[in-house]
Amino acid sequence: MNSSSLVKASHALDASDLAKHFEAVRLQTEALCRPLEIEDYGLQPIPDVSPAKWHLAHTTWFFENFVLAEARPDYERFHPLYHYLYNSYYNLAGKYHPRVARGDISRPTVAEVYQFRRYVTQAVLDLLGSSSEEVLAKIEPTIGLGINHEQQHQELLVTDIKYSLSRNPMEPVYFERASMLSSAEKPALNWLDFGGGLYEVGHEGNGFCFDNESPRHRVFLSDYRIAGRPVTNSEYIEFIEDGGYRRADLWLSDGWDAVRSNDWQAPLYWQQLDGDWYNFTLAGTRKVEPNAPVCHISYYEADAYARWTGKRLPTEAEWEHAAALLPVEGNFVESGLYHPAPLSDSTSQFYGDVWQWTGSAYLPYPGFKPLEGVIGEYNGKFMSGQMVLRGGSCATPRGHIRATYRNFFQLYQRWQFMGFRLAE
Repeated sequence: MNSSSLVKASHALDASDLAKHFEAVRLQTEALCRPLEIEDYGLQPIPDVSPAKWHLAHTTWFFENFVLAEARPDYERFHPLYHYLYNSYYNLAGKYHPRVARGDISRPTVAEVYQFRRYVTQAVLDLLGSSSEEVLAKIEPTIGLGINHEQQHQELLVTDIKYSLSRNPMEPVYFERASMLSSAEKPALNWLDFGGGLYEVGHEGNGFCFDNESPRHRVFLSDYRIAGRPVTNSEYIEFIEDGGYRRADLWLSDGWDAVRSNDWQAPLYWQQLDGDWYNFTLAGTRKVEPNAPVCHISYYEADAYARWTGKRLPTEAEWEHAAALLPVEGNFVESGLYHPAPLSDSTSQFYGDVWQWTGSAYLPYPGFKPLEGVIGEYNGKFMSGQMVLRGGSCATPRGHIRATYRNFFQLYQRWQFMGFRLAE
């Protein structure tokens, strides 16, 4: 996803465990592509969406370029042009194919991209199996970064596939499901109260994190309340029916421009048929589940809704402070739903279901410094013009999320699984 960041610390694994983890993540990416037809692999309906074939190749290029080519002077690249075709945005690594034209690359074929994946996967496994402890110590952090980078692209695969299929009038189904999870009862809205004071946020310890999660630092929080669950579809429908998309007074100036220029009248994928709301899902077009978290919402829409209620969005420090002691439980990609579900008794939906917009701009933490060299481009250069989201979604791998994880997108973006909760 656009959560471009960089590993800061990695818990030491032995080579065997690291190899198993690496191989499992590589196989999971391919499993997510299994429902696709061959014609689906090259779709790129808008510049923000990348073809599935490109995701498969780019995540492979990452390991080839930053692990194999660095660790093995004698390494022979699979194909000399792949470095140009599948570099995403690393200027220091050389020229790269334009993002807007990724869908133009009909060759290499899907079969050849899978050959590329097998070639690189085996080379990394051979490297892990033959390296000295000294070499392993050097390559482990980069392999850990590559694994987490591929998990980011697994989430992007799901979101990009959804958007691409949604543009087809035939409304293709990615996976068959007889029914989505539903709930007859509207979930109660409880508020969690926190006293003000000086608190620490940001990552600490030896576990994996991206560099934008550190350094850990102190923040002062005033007394605040945060909603115990995200805003639901039924609540958002009340905003729509009250003229929320027609009231300029609720919107930031750029947000109102986006509403008018894009003719926004509801969340992305929604349509009204015979008085009922329906939305496109990866299991086909279904009736909007009233008690599930509202999804595919831009920052502008989340902010306008909050103004409509007289509340606001939480800051990222408030969100992290509230979520830090909660277990990472929820509806993640492993559930196979690929869609937000209604609140259950076992979760607070701080994690999973929908990424949650915060009211915080995506900026470096005090003392942040990107690493030197090409890999430093992974994160630092994106800290401008975007807002932070927290918590993961129904497309996020469970082991990839934590309280300190900072996702970020431009304020107008909606195709990611984005929702929000309120604060005051």
